[in-house]
Amino acid sequence: MTTSTPDLGYVHGYAPAVRRSHGRRTVANSATHLLPRLRPGASLLDVGCGVGTLTADLAAHVAPGRVVGVDSSVEVLQAARSAAAGRGVHVELTVADAHALPFADGEFDVVHAHQVLQHLPDPVAALREMRRVCRPGGTVAVRDADYATVHWHPTSPGLRSWLSGYRATARAAGGDPDAGARLLALARAAGFSEVVPSASVWVFATAEDRAWWGGTWAERTENSELTDRLRRNGFSEEDVTAAAAAWRDWAADPDGWTAMVHGELLCRP
Repeated sequence: MTTSTPDLGYVHGYAPAVRRSHGRRTVANSATHLLPRLRPGASLLDVGCGVGTLTADLAAHVAPGRVVGVDSSVEVLQAARSAAAGRGVHVELTVADAHALPFADGEFDVVHAHQVLQHLPDPVAALREMRRVCRPGGTVAVRDADYATVHWHPTSPGLRSWLSGYRATARAAGGDPDAGARLLALARAAGFSEVVPSASVWVFATAEDRAWWGGTWAERTENSELTDRLRRNGFSEEDVTAAAAAWRDWAADPDGWTAMVHGELLCRP
């Protein structure tokens, strides 16, 4: 599944299912590697903040410190404002490009990015920018999925086809769906010398988690920006229908289990 010309852009888009999926992210399920580096009063920049639930949770951990969230989408920042208001925290939100952050050198104690580098055409340039705006002795923290590690039980041809199609589509969009495994190499290329690597796993095995994870992916597969991108990268209508059905069948199976490994780094500028 390849294209002859680049199909650049954010592969997921911002369909309702994407927002529901991203809106479940918290420090507890997505940023525990950063917890030892958070302290009240610290200033924090969240790069690629998206719908902002994780940003708001980070803000609660560093309150009364300054927290700024940036994203390339004006649309999604509206959701981030609502997330901050719902948590009762103050977050400055602005549109920005991760490759050219509009902040001074050393402006933040902590610079964080969750599931961002995998979508960028030049993740090393973004890491250099994150390093630049982090104060000496501060922390740059990143976490990204490695889609090569996704495993289901029970598996099916529809799920295997979906994974192959998703990875090809993510690459066609200028990203790297397996970036979680390459974070250390990216950080070294960006000039970091003091790096603490780790990994953690998302597991979905309860009926509630399967319904949420499988349901959002089924919807994204058949009714979102991702749907159009899958089609442009070789998926037929039958492939789309089969993949969405496979996600729903897996979610409904009481034996259903899936896991995904995420690479993590804590870096000093």
